[in-house]
Amino acid sequence: MRLLNNFFGHFAKDIGVDLGTVNTLVYVKGRGIVINEPSLVAINKKTGQILAIGREARKMVGRTPGHIAAVKPLVDGVISDFDITEQMLKYFFQKVHGDSFYMVPRPRVVIGIPS
Repeated sequence: MRLLNNFFGHFAKDIGVDLGTVNTLVYVKGRGIVINEPSLVAINKKTGQILAIGREARKMVGRTPGHIAAVKPLVDGVISDFDITEQMLKYFFQKVHGDSFYMVPRPRVVIGIPS
């Protein structure tokens, strides 16, 4: 099993995430910073549905009906909504992996948050 983990470890991506109050940055070893987007999620308050994340959510600010809110999942360096933060991270990881998300070994990830 260890030999298999070592073999697949060579194909796994090393990813660093700076989970900031204003922006989230994603660094991939060998590629540099591949994502630098606002830590912002647009949500339909009536249904709870996530409508947009990152830049797309920022584009919606001030241009949507009152039942659509822009939510910052981190406030003053503290995760204020774990579920929304999880969805935001999933979205960014899928952007990094593209269509091959389920075909590659699990990435090695380090996440830093403000303190």
